[in-house]
Amino acid sequence: MRLQNKTAIVVGAGQQPGETMGNGRAVALRFAQEGARVLCVDISKERAQETANQIGSEGGQAEAFEVDVTDEDACRGVAEAAQKRFGRIDILHNNVGRSEGDRNTVDMDSRMWDELMALNLKSMFLMSKHVLPFMQDQGSGAIINVSSTSSLAARQTVTYKTSKGAVNTFTQHLAFENARYGIRANAILPGLMDTPMAIERRAREQQVDRDAVRESRNKLVPLQNQMGTAWDVANAALFLASDEARYITGVLLPVDGGLLIKVG
Repeated sequence: MRLQNKTAIVVGAGQQPGETMGNGRAVALRFAQEGARVLCVDISKERAQETANQIGSEGGQAEAFEVDVTDEDACRGVAEAAQKRFGRIDILHNNVGRSEGDRNTVDMDSRMWDELMALNLKSMFLMSKHVLPFMQDQGSGAIINVSSTSSLAARQTVTYKTSKGAVNTFTQHLAFENARYGIRANAILPGLMDTPMAIERRAREQQVDRDAVRESRNKLVPLQNQMGTAWDVANAALFLASDEARYITGVLLPVDGGLLIKVG
């Protein structure tokens, strides 16, 4: 198994209700399938527990942890709990993010700006800050931050793109800063994905059927006009977390079916 005897913290391991699998849950399941012990972190204990239960039903080892990752004390508690329960922290997967509430620059409420920035960017800083000392002491670790192709492409709204661009820069800084400790940091840039967060909200806001949302998004993807799934993100995360990627750090990896090919 590719993650045998490793411990992973998956932030955002629960998911919103919907017909398909969310990125965070898929990553937690995929890590466990490859032998990792997983701390499933989410703001909803119920949703985190659902993921942990699925892992347990497949013979894996997981625990649920309810946390608001925009709170520093809570993030410190996650790192300390993982170290205490499992004895080490090998992988930190930062998955939480949100675009709902974003607007054009002149229409953007400053309080919403702060809220989105706190969730999309500050949470990754806080979790990394409190996990890094344990990884530095053991001389190894892998941090994976979920960014977005929106960070490198035109977008009509301001905050999500800006926050994800900062995630890219933060990831590269982590990679440079911690290379001497044997810690790697990389980012995954998903494109158009068929996940509950992507589909359910748009169907609700546009007052159309989910399949209509899927059809319009599929047409934008170069690779066979088909959105990706959470499993595509999970498999990329598995590679970056594994020893197969031991010489890869500071990389911004698009998982987008060629969407960024169209940029420019």
